[in-house]
Amino acid sequence: MRRFAFIFGATLPLVGVLPALAEDVLIRIEAKRGTEVARNSAERWRAQFDDVVTFPLGDGWTGIALGPMPREQATSRLQTLKSDGKVPGDSFISPAAGRDVTQVGGQPAAAVPTAALEATPTPAAPAVPEAAPAVGSASTFPTDAAAAAPVIAAEPMPEPAPVEYYLRIESSPDRDKAEELLAKRRETLPEAGLWTLSNGRSAVAIGPMDEATGKAWLAAFRRANAVPKDAFLAPLADMGDPAVPGHAPELGAPPAEDAPKPEMPALEDIQRALRWAGHYDGAIDGKDGPMTQTAIAEEIVRLRASPDTASAMHELIRRREAWRAEMGLTELRDTHTGLAMPAPMDRLQFDRAERALSIYGPKDGSGAALILFSQPGGQQEMLDLAGLVTALGWVPAPKRDVRKGSVTLDGRNQTHISHAEGKVIEDRVQGFVLIWPATDPEEQRRIAAEISDNLGRFAPAAGEALPEAPAIPPAETVSAAPATIPVP
Repeated sequence: MRRFAFIFGATLPLVGVLPALAEDVLIRIEAKRGTEVARNSAERWRAQFDDVVTFPLGDGWTGIALGPMPREQATSRLQTLKSDGKVPGDSFISPAAGRDVTQVGGQPAAAVPTAALEATPTPAAPAVPEAAPAVGSASTFPTDAAAAAPVIAAEPMPEPAPVEYYLRIESSPDRDKAEELLAKRRETLPEAGLWTLSNGRSAVAIGPMDEATGKAWLAAFRRANAVPKDAFLAPLADMGDPAVPGHAPELGAPPAEDAPKPEMPALEDIQRALRWAGHYDGAIDGKDGPMTQTAIAEEIVRLRASPDTASAMHELIRRREAWRAEMGLTELRDTHTGLAMPAPMDRLQFDRAERALSIYGPKDGSGAALILFSQPGGQQEMLDLAGLVTALGWVPAPKRDVRKGSVTLDGRNQTHISHAEGKVIEDRVQGFVLIWPATDPEEQRRIAAEISDNLGRFAPAAGEALPEAPAIPPAETVSAAPATIPVP
């Protein structure tokens, strides 16, 4: 019995049972995000190798590999491919088990196990050599059919795939720490992902992008302190394996090297556009100070239109002008106060003038209101007007910012948001109150900024030559807020 067991066991290598038990693996060569991108890349690899496969990695990523094959064969083959420069230097081996593998370009030829090849006997040479074909026979000259066979031209080699780059932001040997870094970076760079490098470190990066775009945006991100000074651009071959996939950033292309450089817009226009965007609180003075420079650099990162400063600012100004047109902002020239400013007149209508006040109520139930004021006075008169605005409920429970020559009030309740500003200019107190529906805080902020930045006097107020009654009458005659004005 033992004799038969020995004989049976000795025959196992001849039928290939032992090689079948070997672990099948894949040579991982690339990962792509997006079905079409992955398909095109896999087809390019298929032009070089017959055993290209793809498999899903999650979150839209697709792995591209060679195989499956026994680990011993893969180890030797990977070493040869790397030394010949035929696969990326960070290609690696991973188990095939559990992968939903799809072969690219049809069924590749099955690999013959090495053990089976070694065990296959070589056919013996024939005892009698075959007779050589006679000269002029069909064996040495092609037949008419063979001569007429079409010549198939060799297919052209595919164009090499463009090299993709990633902006490497920072890395850590500790995976948990790296994920904390990733979460922090995603606050300003939501496209960022996490990669496992060949040295075991985890790197935070964004991409892919071409080299020219990557270099331009790396400089822009550095200016805005959005990435560390030691961040750098790395080719995909150096990125390793995606651990926490990000997504491709939408970054505007830099201007072509031979294209004329766009001129920088006027700094006052840039400052107004930055304030409209909500990222600048400084003066509109046309000065290139540190506050303006910081706001410009940070806005380029948020806008993502172009890494070029002038191009990005032109785009920001264009968006502001498009918004102004959409909101119906037109110049309001109020003859009672002598003040002019842009205002959304499709949502406002004149209600009445009262002492130093000019009041515009809501139009067509818009819920908006605008109150203008202008009268002689200084700091005290300005503070008295701020008190009147609060007493009439135009700015509920206001947060005050009082300075020499200026005051701002901001408040809100469940239905309205209010903003008021007053300034002392050439011995006159002038300003406005904007009341807006609470459901639209972004538009309220932008409209208030437009009025504030452009408010000015175009003419003397009505009755300027006559003794002008103050906006605040004696205490016994102060009336409640008009019913036509939405009181927050």
